Amino acid sequence: MQGQGNGEYESMEDGPLGEAAAAGDRRAVETLLERHHTELHAFIRLRYGKLLSGRESSIDLVQSVCREVLEQADRFQWAADNGFRRWLFTTALRKINDRRAYYLAGKRDVFREIPESVGDEDGESASLMQHYRTFSTPSRVASHREEVERIEAAFDLLTEEQREVVTLAHLADLPRADIAAQLGKTEGAVRVILHRALAKLSSNLTS
Repeated sequence: MQGQGNGEYESMEDGPLGEAAAAGDRRAVETLLERHHTELHAFIRLRYGKLLSGRESSIDLVQSVCREVLEQADRFQWAADNGFRRWLFTTALRKINDRRAYYLAGKRDVFREIPESVGDEDGESASLMQHYRTFSTPSRVASHREEVERIEAAFDLLTEEQREVVTLAHLADLPRADIAAQLGKTEGAVRVILHRALAKLSSNLTS
């Protein structure tokens, strides 16, 4: 279960589209957002935690991130491979942290609960599972919806640092060196965190 790489999503480079986006092509930005939509949704669902999941829909957060990226498309300058992905998921992380700080600062809407849906059986749940498979081994008997819920519950048992490393490595698809730089750690330390996180996730899913 240790993650054999990202399968068909491994090293998904944006290539000419990324170059066009960096040159100010709004249509290229829109196409890249469509390409990475389900990855972004999976990333947000796994990172936004219980505080936000009871207050905002993950789909609403996805849409908010996409709107911000489109509004600031002229600021995108990373034409390198996977540069758009780095920008997109960095924006998502900041959005999550901002929303979490908003609720914690004023204890706003503390009693408001939004039941989070994982989508229809053959649609959104199946799409999420395509990405969750990059770091977990799905059950052969559970439905897509049941499996999404099972994996997300097990993922919540990881530490914040472990969740960050797994999502950056397997959903944002950032190189280990980039993750290390972002976290202020050595590349070796990131690899150790990732290895232990996947082992713990595997144990959580089988216990």
